[in-house]
Amino acid sequence: MTASTANDQRFREFKMPDVGEGLTEAEILKWYVQPGDTVSDGQVVCEVETAKAAVELPIPYDGVVHELNFGEGVTVDVGTVIISVDTDPGAGPASPAAAAPAEAEPAAPAAEEDAEPQGRQAVLVGYGAAPSSTKRRPRKAANGVPPQQEPVRAGLQAELNGHPAPVAPVAAAPAAPAPAVTVPSAGRPLAKPPVRKLAKDLGIDLASITPTGPDGVITRDDVHAAAAPAAAPAQSVAAPSVPADRPAAPAAAEGFDPVTRERRVPVKGVRKATAQAMVTSAFTAPHVTEFITVDVTRTMKLVQELKQDPDMAGLRVNPLLLVAKAFLVAIKRHPEVNAAWDEANQEIVHKDYVNLGIAAATPRGLIVPNIKDAGVRTLPQLAAELGELVATAREGKTSPAAMSGGTVTITNVGVFGVDTGTPILNPGESAILAFGAVKLQPWVHKGKVKARQVTTLALSFDHRLIDGELGSKLLADIAAVLERPKRLITWG
Repeated sequence: MTASTANDQRFREFKMPDVGEGLTEAEILKWYVQPGDTVSDGQVVCEVETAKAAVELPIPYDGVVHELNFGEGVTVDVGTVIISVDTDPGAGPASPAAAAPAEAEPAAPAAEEDAEPQGRQAVLVGYGAAPSSTKRRPRKAANGVPPQQEPVRAGLQAELNGHPAPVAPVAAAPAAPAPAVTVPSAGRPLAKPPVRKLAKDLGIDLASITPTGPDGVITRDDVHAAAAPAAAPAQSVAAPSVPADRPAAPAAAEGFDPVTRERRVPVKGVRKATAQAMVTSAFTAPHVTEFITVDVTRTMKLVQELKQDPDMAGLRVNPLLLVAKAFLVAIKRHPEVNAAWDEANQEIVHKDYVNLGIAAATPRGLIVPNIKDAGVRTLPQLAAELGELVATAREGKTSPAAMSGGTVTITNVGVFGVDTGTPILNPGESAILAFGAVKLQPWVHKGKVKARQVTTLALSFDHRLIDGELGSKLLADIAAVLERPKRLITWG
């Protein structure tokens, strides 16, 4: 067995996986391990944010973390190696083949890199590539740093990932001054991801900064010191344009330009996915929105009664629960609305199940997880599912699978005091119901004007699937159930 083959089997590389939803990239939010840490098969090593949710990634190997290829805050393409593990740390230092300099790399045939790997690929969370499909890449030295200085390189890697750098033997320390040290195989100044972000926000070129940190690492103080001389001219230019009665925004605000008084935020993660989905939906499915105002006084009374019901003990009971149930009952009366448009095959796909989406505002942006087979759930079951869905979304732990396969959606704009809106369809779904704020209003009830609890509903639907008559009947039935909730029994 050659030294190269032995190292291929000893050092296992874990690639950024596709969690099964066709995602192409993910941002590394947090590393839970550092080089030198012992890991076991199934242990979570990092948290990443995909276009849909935050996901924790387990490592499929036992061993010791050898290298972290990217720092926190970096967006990585699916299929890119993010961490390598030494599965046989007791075997001693890596052989020379594993630490070969970059000049030896061209000796390998070019076709080897382009060859299709055989066997299982790292496409699901928790799965790794088969041994035959994993190749250990020759490790590049930083600016010709010899292999005996590897402890310094490991220390820099640990520092870059937010961990204290291990103390390297004196004999292994490079003789070159600290400012000459650069990030291994990257050619960039050394700095932790938060420091890089600070420099970017302040418009400071890291290459122009003299580092004062250990091993030539640029610190936050270094960035602030470099920004101080430039801050005064920038503020002096901006000062005349700022009205005296309006305070200027702080120059150190994230992405803030003190000259233009504008702040730019990169579009990524959930916000990027939401924007793409809404544009796709708005310019693909012809939307129609209808409105209806309804007296929900009886429904609000039922909510209070259900809160005292022993069968609903420990469950979250609120008006949204009964709106969801009313929506499901109306769909049961008009099942043809629960469909999808297949553009490729020019077919309408009718579905015998209802996956009810609930739009949820989270710190990462708008997400729409759905309750699978919501149409067959009892009221207590629906309440339990709804409560779990909301709690998981608030914690930022909603899985991509929970946000796929929806058929219809509810958006509760009433929690913000809004009467209603014109909601945009979630791509691939046929309808979305907006539930507005419930307010005490004058209403004609039994021939007399009385104060009643009233709300406005808005239903947007795909006009390719649902014509005006069907959409109107669906919305009218939802309102009818909320006006007289006993119809949950007679119609359900």
